[in-house]
Amino acid sequence: MSINNINNGSPKAPLDNQKLSQQQQALNNGSAQNTSAQNAATTGARLDSVSLTSSAQQLSQVQKKGVEAPINQEKVDKLKKAIQRGEYQINPEALAQKISALESEIFGTKA
Repeated sequence: MSINNINNGSPKAPLDNQKLSQQQQALNNGSAQNTSAQNAATTGARLDSVSLTSSAQQLSQVQKKGVEAPINQEKVDKLKKAIQRGEYQINPEALAQKISALESEIFGTKA
């Protein structure tokens, strides 16, 4: 099966070599300017600074705690096996209550 509907059936436009070479030259000139600007920036004194919001700092702390948290591998393996066997049961009401409580804790609202 051949594909006949490329470019909506219109014939392929011929390449404009002059335009193509101008575009390539412009790209080359632009990259040369970027390189010289980068070199000038690295040789000058750095005055950039970064500050994190309190929310970002809290998020960073939570991520560190998550990485450092102990893992009960025995419990994880037990749950994996129960899920694979189709024996793991979920209580949707209890799950919804826990999600609501977590959102209340995160956003500081009362549920």
